[in-house]
Amino acid sequence: MKMAIVHDYLVQGIRGAERVVDVLHDMYPEAPVYTLLYDPDRMEERLRSWDIRTSLLQDIPGALRLYKKLFFLMPAAIDYLDLSEYDLVLSSSCGWSKSAPQREGALHISYVHSPARFLWFWADEYISTLRTNAVAKALVRATLPPLREWDRRTAQRPQHLVCNSATTHRRIREAWGREATIIHPPADTDRFLPQDEDGEYFLAVGTLNPYKQVDVAVEAFNRLGLPLVVIGDGPEFERLSDLAADNVRLLGKVADEEIVSYYARCRAFVMPQEEDFGIAPLEAQSCGRPVIAYRAGGALETVLEGVTGVFFDEQTREALMAAVERFEGMTFDKQACRDNALRFSVEGFRQRLGQYVADRWREHVTAGNG
Repeated sequence: MKMAIVHDYLVQGIRGAERVVDVLHDMYPEAPVYTLLYDPDRMEERLRSWDIRTSLLQDIPGALRLYKKLFFLMPAAIDYLDLSEYDLVLSSSCGWSKSAPQREGALHISYVHSPARFLWFWADEYISTLRTNAVAKALVRATLPPLREWDRRTAQRPQHLVCNSATTHRRIREAWGREATIIHPPADTDRFLPQDEDGEYFLAVGTLNPYKQVDVAVEAFNRLGLPLVVIGDGPEFERLSDLAADNVRLLGKVADEEIVSYYARCRAFVMPQEEDFGIAPLEAQSCGRPVIAYRAGGALETVLEGVTGVFFDEQTREALMAAVERFEGMTFDKQACRDNALRFSVEGFRQRLGQYVADRWREHVTAGNG
């Protein structure tokens, strides 16, 4: 059996979806990794030893910097990937790679992090964040209906869909009219370990995009006067820095070897956004720390209310402030937090997904394919 792994792009560092690809590559090290774009300067150095094969977009000047503006070219770039030599295509998709074509008689299994959010669920929010004029925004909006049609049609290419959460399962039904098997993604519970030292600060971690709603956290802690540390960079960094009071520190990007310590010493991890799944709150719990989360998305599957965290029901500073004040009167057990995170370990993911792929391949061959 010859296998290929396909992922949308490798240009943003190791985040949730890229961590899944990392584990997939570890599970199937002989499989080449196909991707639309690859930026070795922004990815971990060890990826340079992988067999990474890029699309025609890689040769466009400035593509690595402007990749988000090339969305209208990505359907063609995916269609032109030559996967004809492979018996099994295993794609990891946040929007594009589930549409990778497999040859006749081959098996395609797609691990879906979400249907493209900007196409199906957050189009208005996406267009509002574009730093361009009204005419360009109108042109972008006009491209969305044909892209949705393409997306729904090519989402039928994989014979089997796996998804990361109940939220993504629902979105797949709504966008593509298909069913999927839920296999939660892995958290690195061997790396994120509890420490004895306790800090006084609350912690938020993530790329500083508008949908992350980090401004809600900054405004809430400005009012509360409690220390908040924000780790991550992105287009919102400058605005959030201007918004932050003296008790709120924005550290930007922090080295991987340092971030575990920030998790392990915080009083609680703060999550004001809705995530498809969300690895960060599990990393905090793996370190024995509770979570204060917006009651939506993947947090409903990773946070146990009253045991490993506290929820709030509106994405407003007032609702978050009330949740923090409730949290102040509660106690959380470090081991209970860690035990919950262990349900999502890398080894558990390897076993569940590996068995799923093996079973589907066996069925495929038994049916006379392969």
